Amino acid sequence: MKKNGILNSEISKVLSEMGHTDSIVIADCGLPIPEEVKRIDLALKQGTPSFLEVLEALEADMEIEKVTLAEEIQDFNSELEDVLKNKFTEKEYVSHEEFKELTHKAKAVIRTGEATPYANIILHSGVIF
Repeated sequence: MKKNGILNSEISKVLSEMGHTDSIVIADCGLPIPEEVKRIDLALKQGTPSFLEVLEALEADMEIEKVTLAEEIQDFNSELEDVLKNKFTEKEYVSHEEFKELTHKAKAVIRTGEATPYANIILHSGVIF
């Protein structure tokens, strides 16, 4: 049995297969997920698990080089955006439509139970050396 880190076998597998610049998405419960991208659905009920719970688990298990956010988060979910501004120095903002297009390139989309607007992030893998 795994002793530390993420226990979810699907997330753990995706992270172990990622290389530099590969990406993984953490999504709220409303973001459309492309058919061709692996869907890891953690949503249990509205709000559970939260976006931040999932993000914190991935942060502890993954080297994150930069993140991509929908620019709309600044106007429609400024509280979450403030938290993310403090967590990450390398941030890129794109339109929500462009964000949805970028999800097609992700290794996986993790669907949370988050039910606040634009609570979505693309994590771009860094290197540990």
